[in-house]
This record gives sequence, structure tokens and C-alpha cells, in this order.
Amino acid sequence: MAETPSQILLVDDEADFVEMLSLRLKEIGESVLSAFSGGECLKILAKTDIDVVILDVKMPGMNGVETLAEIKKAHPLVEVIMLTGHGTIETALEGMKLGAYDLLIKPADFHELIEKLNNARRRKQEQLERIRNAQAALQ
Repeated sequence: MAETPSQILLVDDEADFVEMLSLRLKEIGESVLSAFSGGECLKILAKTDIDVVILDVKMPGMNGVETLAEIKKAHPLVEVIMLTGHGTIETALEGMKLGAYDLLIKPADFHELIEKLNNARRRKQEQLERIRNAQAALQ
């Protein structure tokens, strides 16, 4: 079901949710790392090439919107799909303004998540290709 090999980072403070979703993603061939806080997410991103982050909005300490802002500052090409069990229009709009690829309400349909994951992955590859083409044109 996975389109191209990529590295996914799943970020949520609910350990059971992270474990269950990681297993389901790995079953379909995805490579998944896990983080349980915004700070841990940023540490992993600093040393690992991640393509798509699946990020919970409501976490203690640094929430998902704050984490998203930091991700986009340091890693603008990383795509982020936000998940929330506490969805509001304001949260969705704030996340989208900060550069989130999309937002899903928990419990998200697994097939819908995979579709968004594949689309986010495709968008990142298209952005990288545009950058490579622009660099080649300059040489």
C-alpha cells in the first residue's frame, strides 16, 4: 500500500495509540519512528531524515501547533499531518497557516490516513524535484 519508501515520524503522548498505529503502518511496509512529545520529535528530526510527521495536536508541554511551527522553521520540506481528538476549526486553520499538509480527527480512518500520507509523501517528492531542477538550471 505504501507508494515509495519513506521515513514516518509518529508523534503523540498516548503510548497505546502510538504503538497501535506504528504496528499498522509497519504491517503495510512503512518505516516508522515514534516520539511522545514535541521536544522528542524535534530531537529526532535534528538527526534523522524524516519525510512525513503524523503529529497529535493536543500534548502536554509543547502542543502540536507549537511543534509544527518549530518543524517548519528547521525542516520546511517535511510534510506534517496533524491528528486531533479535540478538533476545532481554529486549530485546523492555525495548523494549515503554519504549513501542515492536512488535519484528521481521531479516530481517523486508517485508509484515509494512508491516502493523506501518500499524498503528503508525493508533495515532498515534487518539491524536492523542483529544487533539483532549479539548481540544475543555475549550473
